[in-house]
Amino acid sequence: MRTTLAALAAKALLLCALAVLLPALAAPEARAAKKELFLFIWSEYIPDAVLADFRKQTGIRVTATTYDSSEAMYSKLKLTGGAGYDIVVPSADYVMRMGAEGLLLRIDKARLKNLRNIDPKFLDRPFDPGNAWSVPYMWGTTALAVNSARVDPKAVQSWGDLWRPEYKGRLLLPNDMRGVLGMGLKLQGRSLNSMSEAEVKAAFEKLLPLMDAVKVFDSDSPKQAILSGEVDLAVMWNGEAKVAAEEDPKIVYVYPREGFSMWMDNLSIPKGAKNADAAYAFIDYILRPEVSARICSEMGYATPNKAAMARLDAAELANPVIYPPEDAYARGEFEGNVGQAVTFYEQYWTRLKTR
Repeated sequence: MRTTLAALAAKALLLCALAVLLPALAAPEARAAKKELFLFIWSEYIPDAVLADFRKQTGIRVTATTYDSSEAMYSKLKLTGGAGYDIVVPSADYVMRMGAEGLLLRIDKARLKNLRNIDPKFLDRPFDPGNAWSVPYMWGTTALAVNSARVDPKAVQSWGDLWRPEYKGRLLLPNDMRGVLGMGLKLQGRSLNSMSEAEVKAAFEKLLPLMDAVKVFDSDSPKQAILSGEVDLAVMWNGEAKVAAEEDPKIVYVYPREGFSMWMDNLSIPKGAKNADAAYAFIDYILRPEVSARICSEMGYATPNKAAMARLDAAELANPVIYPPEDAYARGEFEGNVGQAVTFYEQYWTRLKTR
């Protein structure tokens, strides 16, 4: 009996020790889990050096996965119910949609001390009142890059000029539903946020013959096609055009006279994020003036971060490819949420690409 009691006592002591020891052993693994972040972002949209610096400062390792269209990003998040990633970068028209469908966490603004750096004009936009679901990242334009060694930029001042037979097979379009359908809408004097199916259908019918002129759809790195000479004209985002022009000054960026798309991309936290603390740390890091300025300088897009603008050099602020001149800006229109109309946008976009 004494032996049995001693054994039981020893066993009890062992269990107590394990109860204390196991959580301590698990703690490093739990801490390690908090030291990672899964980012789902557009291709070529954040410098590797920024991710490396973030890890150096916080110990959080960022694993970045890329997509080439809002539709691809949305479909992936919809399939997983918002799981698999800690930060996504939706465009304005997808923020409200994803928030309403329960794919995003509400932003706890008390955890973002650097949110004060954002210019108020980029906050509380109609697509996300009160910034319930998103934090501004970068904004830009979708217009026309022209290889002036092959095509006179003065000859392509209208979207309608792209239909000329001499440009057949020499055009690149982005894999961007709103940007491309927006061309057709603007060409007909309509808002690129039209919710009229008749207007979107008319834009589709106008664009349909243009598909014969398209050499390639590319949103991963469209600058490569115009730099290599594969195409002479490319509808692209201004950041891509800015980088292309730095490599080849003969690349000219044209704002068509009918108007063009302006857009804003945002940082959001999916509902299934497993590393929300790391996500908040990352967003607040991106909102630092020096970090935001670095990203925009390298990527070629405009910053909504007012504090960051003070860190940009005068030449960059005066670059019309990054910041449209006043007369061009007046012709631009920010893409917004089109509500249930997105259904027929998607239908006509699919038909356009598979004509």
